[in-house]
Amino acid sequence: MLNSRLRVEFTADVDSGSEVVDQISTWLTVPAAVLDAELGHDRDRVVHAVELMNSRATDGDPAAFHCQQLLLSRIYETHMKLPVGDSAEGSIVLHEVTRLLEQATIAAEDARIPPETFEGMPGEGKPYLSWLKGMARGHRVFKHPYYVDFINHHASRADLRTYVIQESLVDGRFDDLLAMMQVGTIGQAKMEIANNFWDEMGNGDPAEVHTYLFNKIYEVFDITDDELEDSMTATDLLSGNLAVLLCRYRHLYGEAVGFLGMTEWLVPDRFQNVVRAWERLGLPDVGITYHRLHITVDSQHAAGWFHNVVLPASSSEAMRRGIARGSLWRLNSSGRHLDERLASASARS
Repeated sequence: MLNSRLRVEFTADVDSGSEVVDQISTWLTVPAAVLDAELGHDRDRVVHAVELMNSRATDGDPAAFHCQQLLLSRIYETHMKLPVGDSAEGSIVLHEVTRLLEQATIAAEDARIPPETFEGMPGEGKPYLSWLKGMARGHRVFKHPYYVDFINHHASRADLRTYVIQESLVDGRFDDLLAMMQVGTIGQAKMEIANNFWDEMGNGDPAEVHTYLFNKIYEVFDITDDELEDSMTATDLLSGNLAVLLCRYRHLYGEAVGFLGMTEWLVPDRFQNVVRAWERLGLPDVGITYHRLHITVDSQHAAGWFHNVVLPASSSEAMRRGIARGSLWRLNSSGRHLDERLASASARS
């Protein structure tokens, strides 16, 4: 039975992205049936407000881009966390808002891929894999100065604290991303994802679960849950949103394979710089276990991923294109993300 005392209205100024985000965010703890019943007459205004936000983000408005990604991130929390009370998960209105945000995010990433990128894509598995790796090695993000120079040689304790917060939306829930993307897979791909997931689960040892180890870093820096969202830039939010977006939809499985594969392939080299910085600063050893572990584990995971997940999927042209597309989303978005971090760090020094 619907709660007749609960009233949901859309009263935000459609020209104010922050008002729109704040109001829609309050709906996330409203039962889905109530939300849809109460907002039916306001649907067009809600859609218009989100479309306006997306349009401004596409035109380069940084405030609109932040609002867009913040709202999508908050909505994704309804899918990535168990509710403590009522939830709008399953709402038709909320689904429409989500799809508008997702479609705009997809279009923005696709617009950054030159049309000729796929023209030289090989049609056979091993040549395709070599082409994919070569594309990554040639990308400016592969040895980005944020890691190679700044983190390695110059980062302070405060810089590493900021770094951990910015990485939390991917590293802090990688196990859930793997669990989501494996649905519907079979054979060696499913086994490889399962092996990866079991490693994330500490091979059965609760004290070695990777998300538990990652949270130990929060303890070193005294990072609170409330601080996490408040400290996120739009590109921080985008990194986490892209990962969830690709892993939650079966028709984007190829893109998820490319996105997570590139994430793991880039990790060992990046984390070596983080470990050097941690040791240089003499920070508590308990906080660097996660990064030390992933230098070795992700080297193995990346090799297994390319052989057991990418190669079997590359027999399909559509899948080859999807894997390359997801890889480029990761490379391009990471490049912009690290450019922003480096500029911000340089401005502070």
